[in-house]
Parts: sequence; C-alpha cells; structure tokens
Amino acid sequence: MPHRPHPPDAHEPRGRQWRRKAAGRRPAPRDAARPPGGGAAILYGWHTVKAALENPARRIRRLYATANAARRLAEDGVALAVAPEVVRPDAIARRLGPDAVHNGLLAEADPLPSPELEELEPAGVILVLDQITDPHNVGAILRTAAAFAAKAVVTTARHSPEATGVLAKSASGALEYVPIITVQNLARALAALRERGYLLVGLDSRGDTDLRDSGLRMPLALVLGAEGKGLRQLTLASCDEVARLDLPGRIKSLNVSNAAALALYVATRPAG
Repeated sequence: MPHRPHPPDAHEPRGRQWRRKAAGRRPAPRDAARPPGGGAAILYGWHTVKAALENPARRIRRLYATANAARRLAEDGVALAVAPEVVRPDAIARRLGPDAVHNGLLAEADPLPSPELEELEPAGVILVLDQITDPHNVGAILRTAAAFAAKAVVTTARHSPEATGVLAKSASGALEYVPIITVQNLARALAALRERGYLLVGLDSRGDTDLRDSGLRMPLALVLGAEGKGLRQLTLASCDEVARLDLPGRIKSLNVSNAAALALYVATRPAG
C-alpha cells in the first residue's frame, strides 16, 4: 500500500447502457499519443484495440494495422467497422514513440460516454480514485477492476489522466468493460454514494483495522489515494472507515495498483 494515506468473468461492453455524457472531460496531463487537435482517444496494442473493435458502443474513426495484425484480426473473426489502413510497423512507432508496444495496431476512436453517478446501480464493489495521476497506475487499476468484476471506477475531473494512450494500453481492454464515472467534487460524490447505501472504506497505511477485519459489506466503495501523498484529509474524513493492508514481509507498502488488486481480492473473496 502506498506510503501515507492510501492504502470480470467478462462484463458486457461498456457504453451500451451508459449513454449520457458527463458535464466535461477531465483536463489531465497530455498523453504523447494524443492526436493533434484532441477529441479522439488513441488506442494501441492488441488487447486494447481488439476489445475496442468488439465493443459496439465504441466508434472507431481510423484503424492502422500492419499486414500481420490485419491478418490476425481476420483470423480471429473480428468485425471491422472501418477498413484498416495497412502500414509498416515503423509508421505506427513514429506516431507513438519508440517505447510503445503497439503489436501492429493503432486506432483513433471516439471517447466512450461517461455515466452519471446517479446511473450507477448500488450493488457490488466500485473503486474511487483520489487524484491518482499516473496513467500506468490508473490503467492497471482498470484492468484489475475488470478482472474482479468491479461495477465502476470513479475519478475526479481534475488531476486524473485521460482515457487514451498509455492509460488505455495499461488497461489492456478494460476501458471497454468498466465504466469510468467522472465527478467534479469527490467529497460530494462520496456523500452521494453513502446516501445510496455504499459503505465507504478508505485505504490508508495508518488505518485502525486490517481490511480483512473491517466488516465489509456490499455495496462497497474502496477509496484509494495517489502515490506518495495518499488520500487527502477531506477524503479521509468522508469515509465511513479507514483500513490498512497488513503485509507479512519487510516491505509494508505497495504500489497503488497492486494495493487495489489486493483490496479487491479481500473484498470479493467468499465469506469463511
């Protein structure tokens, strides 16, 4: 769990039941893969692009593929809404940068609609992210959320990365399965979740109890803070409980995405 306050079987494709857009998009740090002029999400990598192509709610604007990747899509029976532009691998690499692992696929797509908090059915477990800005961490958290069948991930409109580029690649297709709900004020959002029956549990290394012993129940919102600074004081005060993750080894803290995975495992494991 991070220092100081912190700490799916497959879903239906995201966006099919989430039609209304949030009031605004989050003005997060720019991604190197962001296209000039903005407006489009840049998706690259086999799992990321394949999941987007298979999501009927995702509108693909342009698809770039190497000959091998295009052949593989055809062999897998992936329906294409747009014809791929067959390019050499280095053409995609020049677009993304030398460190991007693109597997011969790059897509420009419309962002998925962001649901309203009030549209979220009060059931199961959700994750609430308090100003986690690293796109690798947020992408990994989304991937874990999809693996544990989390119902949604709630983020703030400010101090959160956009759902494009590195974040999308790190999520490995989870953008298509887990709704991202963007809120303007996290404290008000937590209060709204409590009114809807959610138990709000913040993860903090200084928590009073271990998460395993904190009497978890559904619907549950697990609240995680950013690396280093952790949960903000107002966020901590807004939680019903503050719990820690007790670890048996010499290192007592985890990267926030690893903490999210462990917390989801604890929260979703069968009783007994």
